Amino acid sequence: MTLDTLKSASRVIGVKQVSKAVKRESVMNVFIADDADERVTAPLVLLCEEHGVTVEHAETMQELGKACGIEVGAAAAAVLKQPIC
Repeated sequence: MTLDTLKSASRVIGVKQVSKAVKRESVMNVFIADDADERVTAPLVLLCEEHGVTVEHAETMQELGKACGIEVGAAAAAVLKQPIC
């Protein structure tokens, strides 16, 4: 998957929200910004490995935020299997 997928897909943004979605097993794919603080993203990467979720990387938080349609940077975002109700 590419960052362009985030523009039109049902998604969650932010490490906490992505972590919750991974635990619920409602995530297809996770994107993590390479310039995000590793102390924040490392637990999410481990959680994704435990649940068998593919982790893709974005170069910057700003790039990931822009792909999600927000004006601020994002450390993590995820594409959901089903739209949020």
